[in-house]
Amino acid sequence: MLKVLMVDDEPDAELLFRQNFRREIRKHIYEFLFAQSGNQALEILGRKEFPGELVLLSDINMPGMTGLELLDEVKQRTPKLPVIMITAYGDADTEHDAKRRGAVQLVSKPVDFEYLKAKLTELSAQSAQ
Repeated sequence: MLKVLMVDDEPDAELLFRQNFRREIRKHIYEFLFAQSGNQALEILGRKEFPGELVLLSDINMPGMTGLELLDEVKQRTPKLPVIMITAYGDADTEHDAKRRGAVQLVSKPVDFEYLKAKLTELSAQSAQ
């Protein structure tokens, strides 16, 4: 089972992701954890044991610690943790900056959930090798 830590300050994000991944969650393909800030995500990462695979999905634009600042912090602590950034501003400069900092992918809003599921499947297959 792939654990996904979703970080987004929008209260509707959790519901949106639970709805779009409901079949996969029921089939125990994915387990989602949710944080509403970068600091909360770091707390979760710091206190939880994650047997198996973990992927971090993070919005870029959040108050307080931005998603890119969170990405920097996560890559310092756990460099091999795959991080997918999500943004409403998916321009080439933002994508280049996110990948330079260690993100494996940048996904634009509104999220194409079929595309995101395909990327998560790829990450899961890579880590299984």
